[in-house]
Amino acid sequence: MTDSSHPTNREPSTPDAVLLVAKSAFAAAPHQDMRRLAMQAEGLCGARTVRIAFTEQGTPSLREALFNLIDEDVGHILIIPLMLPLEPSFHNWMTKTLKRWRAGDVRLWPSLSVAASPTASSLMAHLLEDLAETAQPLDLRASLRSAGEGSLVPAQKRRVLVCQGGPCNSAGADAIWGHLRNQQERQKLRIAGEGTMTAKSTCLGPCNLAPVLQVFPEGTYYGGVTEEAVDRIVAEHLLGGSIVDDFAYHPTGRKQRLRNLSE
Repeated sequence: MTDSSHPTNREPSTPDAVLLVAKSAFAAAPHQDMRRLAMQAEGLCGARTVRIAFTEQGTPSLREALFNLIDEDVGHILIIPLMLPLEPSFHNWMTKTLKRWRAGDVRLWPSLSVAASPTASSLMAHLLEDLAETAQPLDLRASLRSAGEGSLVPAQKRRVLVCQGGPCNSAGADAIWGHLRNQQERQKLRIAGEGTMTAKSTCLGPCNLAPVLQVFPEGTYYGGVTEEAVDRIVAEHLLGGSIVDDFAYHPTGRKQRLRNLSE
């Protein structure tokens, strides 16, 4: 280790752990499917540990699962994305996101490798054939349905928009979105305090401050948002009512750059 603030990765080796990564899971069933896949993958590539993770909403998040494995002092982690289709930018996004997390971590990191898209597998045709054997007919006959009971309008004062524009996504907005959504579920933000609803947004404007989110009703812009920033925004702004000045950017009529909070 040459710099305690930026520890050097270990040399690549046979994986000690395999991390199966999906995009999102909102209900119990897809989480169970992922755990079932992990059980089926036990011993894959000689790894003694197989875990699951999600890049957006779902528990554990990629960050949580990765950091847990680092705490366990594994030497090499193989990340296998299970998304179909896999966006061409996924590997670039993964590299940038992992670099950002590593830059703020004082621990010695394992070596990491990322597998290609599932469509690159020579076994994909056999998988599709196997899935075809599970087909069941759909019943499309018209059925009488009772009128819906209506919807309750939520008593939520706050809205958080997470920018999904190109620069923000390149800067890790998907991971920030997933972290916020997981915190929303854990802390019951829809009903806690004055109530908060979160949503993805198209470009919010200040692209050079990416990743950006905006909190209403104040309309506060937050730039350079990290998972730690999200935690503070939740605790201090959404629940406490106080703007987090470290990450807030206010309209000045002039161009602004990201502040270096380490200075």
